[in-house]
Amino acid sequence: MVSPFVSIRRDLHKIPELGFQEFKTQQYLLNYIASLPQERLEIQTWKTGIFVKINGLQPTKTIAYRADIDGLPIHEETELPYRSQHEGKMHACGHDFHMSIALGVLTHFVHHPIRDDLLFIFQPAEEGPGGALPMLQSEPMQQWRPDMIIALHIAPEYPVGTIAIKAGLLFANTSELFIDLKGKGGHAAFPHLANDMVVAACALVTQLQSIVARNVDPLDSAVITIGKISGGTVQNVIAENARLEGTIRTLSAESMKKVKERIESLVKGMEIAYQCEASIDYGSMYYQVYNNEKLTKEFMTFVQQHSDIHMIECREAMTGEDFGYMLAEIPGFMFWLGVESEYGLHHAKLNPNELAIDQAISLLASYIGWKGNN
Repeated sequence: MVSPFVSIRRDLHKIPELGFQEFKTQQYLLNYIASLPQERLEIQTWKTGIFVKINGLQPTKTIAYRADIDGLPIHEETELPYRSQHEGKMHACGHDFHMSIALGVLTHFVHHPIRDDLLFIFQPAEEGPGGALPMLQSEPMQQWRPDMIIALHIAPEYPVGTIAIKAGLLFANTSELFIDLKGKGGHAAFPHLANDMVVAACALVTQLQSIVARNVDPLDSAVITIGKISGGTVQNVIAENARLEGTIRTLSAESMKKVKERIESLVKGMEIAYQCEASIDYGSMYYQVYNNEKLTKEFMTFVQQHSDIHMIECREAMTGEDFGYMLAEIPGFMFWLGVESEYGLHHAKLNPNELAIDQAISLLASYIGWKGNN
């Protein structure tokens, strides 16, 4: 028999929705929250997100816990009985886990209130276009602004019963990258009368890779990945348009600035070299996840002394997470939760081990309870 919060995870896994379209998800969460005792609860919605405050017994501070709620535009390829019922959408980044864990911790403190106030934030649009920054600036957040904030992210590469964390930089600065090239189309038999944007796009991809190799400090780190190229119409017509779609990831804000400057210079050069027009769109940009050193080390010590969870001090990763915007203004931390899946994040066959759900609820309830009474 599965636990209540594993059942909740499975319910949520069936109904993944994209950023700011999480209407069923929001209603499911609100229905569950409404089933709890309401004496100490205050609830506000923001777009498709939710704020839930548990009023403490004698509050001196507010501790926040954030869970993201959106899915990804991925066709699920598992054979699970609770696989996605929304064609072309999937909880392939573990946000169904994040929500069920948050509901578990919320439920614990509804029934076992502590001294301090608690704020649970169910945030939409983490995968894009980015919900953390506008939610941070929202009226409910300003009204109930917390003194510290916590979040987790599932980690398929770590076993169940393990968390991974480090003080300081945990996740990279990230930015989407879209480059559109417009030249002159024509018949494949007369290439001299056209400006081929497939050729230009291929040349640009090669040049973009030189930025990391030659413009970024080798003691720093950066990644430029072009994940999609599209252009042209049929095989015997020279392409008038081409589009590159990719991502930029850097370990420092300074390197992000430098990488973008070099991209813009190279694209200007492409316009001259290939007699075309070009435009750049950076799409969604996420700030680095930087864990507060004091709070992170305190949490690490707590885990070692008060739980049977195995803790790993990990390295920083090139993963992107818009929780970084919240950590830029509110002291706190994020950690990896081991879920030992054969397939990784954003994979159509991701299948995290559900045993991690109740372990995470127990750990967070224990730590937040300790922190909120001291």
